[in-house]
Amino acid sequence: MLPIFDKIFIDVVSKNSEVADRVRSLYPKEIIFDVETEPFSDLKGTMTSDEFNQSKRTLFLTEYKGHFFKRCPGATQKKTLTCCNYHVLNLGSQCNMNCSYCYLQSYLNSRTTKIFTNIDQALAELKEMADLHPTQPFRVGTGEVIDSLSLDEITLYSRKLINFFKNYPNWVLEFKTKSNKIDQFIDLPGAKNIVVSWSINPPHIINSEEHGTARFDERIAAAKKCRDQGYKIAFHIDPMIWHPEWKENYSFLAEEIAKNFSASDIHIISLGALRFQPEQRQMMRERFGMQSMVNAAEMFTSEGNKMRYDAGLRSEMFQFMQTKIRSLNSGFNIFLCMETPETWINSFDKVPMQMPELKQIFKPLPEVR
Repeated sequence: MLPIFDKIFIDVVSKNSEVADRVRSLYPKEIIFDVETEPFSDLKGTMTSDEFNQSKRTLFLTEYKGHFFKRCPGATQKKTLTCCNYHVLNLGSQCNMNCSYCYLQSYLNSRTTKIFTNIDQALAELKEMADLHPTQPFRVGTGEVIDSLSLDEITLYSRKLINFFKNYPNWVLEFKTKSNKIDQFIDLPGAKNIVVSWSINPPHIINSEEHGTARFDERIAAAKKCRDQGYKIAFHIDPMIWHPEWKENYSFLAEEIAKNFSASDIHIISLGALRFQPEQRQMMRERFGMQSMVNAAEMFTSEGNKMRYDAGLRSEMFQFMQTKIRSLNSGFNIFLCMETPETWINSFDKVPMQMPELKQIFKPLPEVR
């Protein structure tokens, strides 16, 4: 089933792109409009909750004007967070799914979902960096401000990226998703440096807080299908959300991962806890109400001015989960996402550079523009 859009706008600079041609072949012409300027660009101010909801159902095809290839935002907070050298390649913005805790609620202020049609420029930037640093183990993800795969059946960008990265075996490409949209590239043979990853939570959290996403069993089935085709997979148990039955539910999640996958199947497992910018709280309350677990949580201002659980609770959750996972299979590589050195020490008794299995991931890499 295709993603649902009420209206689709195509910038004149993108009208002859492959993506525009594909959109015209997939969607009724009555909802497609050619435009010379960005829709709703005359509207100023912060979006209301209704406008944010509508932005998920309004698609805009256009070209990106800046640099595609960038450091993960965590790298800008090196004094407070431990950085895993992740890089991002943004090929669009906004997500057509609807998680209650999504940080895009405070990050984006655009009234459309964007797909950038100039992927050839993105590939050219990647080639420039890869040719300069061919032996460096850059990890590049496409899922920062848009889900990597939920719109990929429209763009088919995964196919171009997979074929590109196979030429640079020291680099790692990661698709991060909450969807099960893999059929559009699964005919391509996998490679050791192509990772398909899932942000995943226990079924109870998915059903309550991750609206419009693939269900738990659907994500596991898609991951198994990718594994069987030769792709590495990864799981991001992030954000972990406290609730009275959290230990039972996260134990179930760990057991399902260990039951279905070996350590050699999985590139990494990352852990992160609920966090968001203070200004996001009102938007979450308007959109999901106080019955949402993310709105009922007791949160405190912490690193990077983000709202987080108490440091002691975060460490307890991380300790519990990494102990549970390792009891099932000691071979899994586990690390924390967007966390402080203190939390690492409290949860793992050491920092990443003291852990042989993680040292290569966290070793500083050359700066990019």
